[in-house]
Amino acid sequence: MELYRPRRIAALHQPWLAAALAALALICGAGSARATPTCAGLAQRNPETRCESLRHDGRERTYRLYVPARVAAAAPLLVVLHGGGGGGGGMEALTQHGFNRRADEAGALVVYPDGVGHGWNDGRHDLGAKATQENVDDVGFLRALVAELERHYPIDPQRVFVTGISNGGMMTLRLACEARDVFKGFVAVAASLGEDVAASCKPDGIERLALIDGTADPIVPWDGGTVAVLGAKRGRVIGAKASFSLFMAAARCEGERADPPLDRVADDGTQLTLHTASHCAGGADLRLYEVDGGGHAWPGGLRYAGKWLIGTVSRELDATDETWRFLGLAPETAAGPV
Repeated sequence: MELYRPRRIAALHQPWLAAALAALALICGAGSARATPTCAGLAQRNPETRCESLRHDGRERTYRLYVPARVAAAAPLLVVLHGGGGGGGGMEALTQHGFNRRADEAGALVVYPDGVGHGWNDGRHDLGAKATQENVDDVGFLRALVAELERHYPIDPQRVFVTGISNGGMMTLRLACEARDVFKGFVAVAASLGEDVAASCKPDGIERLALIDGTADPIVPWDGGTVAVLGAKRGRVIGAKASFSLFMAAARCEGERADPPLDRVADDGTQLTLHTASHCAGGADLRLYEVDGGGHAWPGGLRYAGKWLIGTVSRELDATDETWRFLGLAPETAAGPV
């Protein structure tokens, strides 16, 4: 879910590409300038969430908020971060509003923030991104957002979680390194740690973290290296397995267990292998969902672009369901993919 300026330039000369990128921008949630607060994305088409804003670091920052009809006395809060080029409304569409439906059952709140310039300062030193160019304090903003919601709703501070895809997934991992006092669980999809963030990350005491990554991701390489779309370089990552190993070392895990590959949807071109860290200090739960053949996508979610651009969307698991269960929010929570 990374939209880049070079791709838009190329689209001017390729009508088929322009059409595909227009559809991608719609799903990702490129917004237009209207009266404040105006959230990015498909807000006007989804009246069940509302657009709100707060001032942080001299900026008006917007977010979509879902509040169920019944809020639990000690309510969980899930922060959901969009990919590069996107917005909170687009992230609702990508997950097909699934988190909102699950929040109804749990009495939880779900918030979909908007990044500056449709992106997050995830620490990759991606000089093509406005949030990086302006050194936006997104860690501080997301801390402030949680504090703002805690002032208005009975949020349980021990059940504040964050998830995201691509640029939002990398931001999720940065929060795992820098904001574990606020966030207690992390799920990053189609993402791994940026090289610079990994070099300074000290996630001692990490308790709950999962990565969901495709081995055939054409944008964020499984084995690490340069993040790129259509030749545009957007910083470097260490890869899924190296990220998993870094967090396992921080949790003082003794090893990992790999389940046999699952192939329950024979015609989707992917298989799923769950890697679980074993014997971690304090009982930490760390997982890597290896989606063999999977692309730059939210498994089980909306296909937001063509296969030529993002690869295969796996149907071997529903990342929305799995995130909810992994974070302990589903009443029937159990280990392993649904």
